[in-house]
Amino acid sequence: MIALPPSFDANLAIDIGLLLMLLAIAGAIVRTRSLLAAIILFSIYSLVSAVWLVVMDAADVAFTEAVVGAGVSTIVLLGAILLTRGEAEKPDWRRLIAPALVCMLVGGLLVYAAMGLPALGDAASPANAYVGRAYLQQTPNDIGIPNVVTAVLSSYRGFDTLGETTVIFAAGVGVALMLGFGPRASLAPPPASVGDQHVVLRVAAKLLIPLIALYALYVQFHGDLGAGGGFQAGVIMAAAIILHALVFGLRETMAAVPPKVARSVAALGVLLFAGVGVVCLMNGGGFLDYDYLFAPSVEKQIPGWLLGDPDHAHHWGQHFGILTIEFGVLLTVSAVMVTIFYGFAGRTVDVARDEARR
Repeated sequence: MIALPPSFDANLAIDIGLLLMLLAIAGAIVRTRSLLAAIILFSIYSLVSAVWLVVMDAADVAFTEAVVGAGVSTIVLLGAILLTRGEAEKPDWRRLIAPALVCMLVGGLLVYAAMGLPALGDAASPANAYVGRAYLQQTPNDIGIPNVVTAVLSSYRGFDTLGETTVIFAAGVGVALMLGFGPRASLAPPPASVGDQHVVLRVAAKLLIPLIALYALYVQFHGDLGAGGGFQAGVIMAAAIILHALVFGLRETMAAVPPKVARSVAALGVLLFAGVGVVCLMNGGGFLDYDYLFAPSVEKQIPGWLLGDPDHAHHWGQHFGILTIEFGVLLTVSAVMVTIFYGFAGRTVDVARDEARR
């Protein structure tokens, strides 16, 4: 065996290796003129970033980066390049001098600012003291769930998360209004039969799509125990629907999940989230104060073994409140992602018609 020096830091070596990979990928993205290659490289960049976040013990953020950056964003961009040419025009290098200098200046300022940050894991750092420490100390008694991140986002800062969910819904509606909701694709003639050359892909997709949907539900219902939650689960669920569209065609997917249904589900998720807060108000509590979700008489009738630990004092209002609002986030995020994909992919019908007229 090769003996490593006592001062060797494996984590630092992994960090340096991942950083070099990110720099190499970023350089390749800048140099390539192929839009398809750039999108694939962006996906790889997001995947490496997710690995780096895991090394930094930020599992929830890594999960989000993986499913959004390397997952759905890549699929949406692939649908977007169908509306344009596959190659980007080669710009005049003299026009890139000023933006390059600005990027170098901003990057240097960020590196200089990072030198003043506290060491990773420093107990006296602002992130681990004051409010952060209070969350860690009070979550077991106030919320009663193991994942402090979910407790902060869904309970302590539930009103902020409601605002973020509303922003996602509004952004989806805005994009759909600009691109269309995709119904034109359902009016296009069906594609010609291609025989059995894609039979392996279709069979594999039929096996994978239910598993992806099942995994989305697992992430949804275990968000209070570990990394995950409604946002990540919604993106994974949208990926299953988009995979169906890529393999079996947009017409078939729109027949199963019509654009009107997707828009309605997106609005339903926001209403479900806000409805939990209204129920809390009706029971005498504050908005999204889950402790008032159930009346005391109802909460006493809930069996203690329901979460597998009858000897532990459970906060049933917090548990069911977080579960319900996270499900609302799942509905909104998945429906908005599908709606945006419909908007991009549905415009390919117009592009095909324009090409045919030429």
